[in-house]
Amino acid sequence: MKTLEELKATPRLIIHSTGKDGGSGYIMFQKYDATVVWSFGGGWEHVSISPVNRRTIPSWEDMCKVKDMFFREDEAVIQIHPPKSEYVNTLPNCLHLWRPIDEKLPLPPSFMVGVKKEETTSDLVEAIKRYNESIPFIDHISF
Repeated sequence: MKTLEELKATPRLIIHSTGKDGGSGYIMFQKYDATVVWSFGGGWEHVSISPVNRRTIPSWEDMCKVKDMFFREDEAVIQIHPPKSEYVNTLPNCLHLWRPIDEKLPLPPSFMVGVKKEETTSDLVEAIKRYNESIPFIDHISF
């Protein structure tokens, strides 16, 4: 997560208050304004974004902007879809980004999503071959 000094220099982010493990403020998007709360306690870095107009929900592009505002380029963050028994919905249309502090997030190989801009299809095929060679062979799958 970026430092408070870096956050203070972030365009469209208005910091309202800060504490020992985070802060709160507002983000001015092009189409709406949103409240934002961030923290870095309890083993997790966390950012929540909640549009002031509760009928609006942040888009993928909005969440990418929030990620760029609060986290470094080399940090992976996640949105979690927990079991229904763990759902918490205090504010309608509020979304969250999470990053564990003391662990590296496991990520699937990028080829499982598609071809990166700088890659060719043959690069993708080679990455899949290398990946398949690195995992134990499963001789049967039961459904």
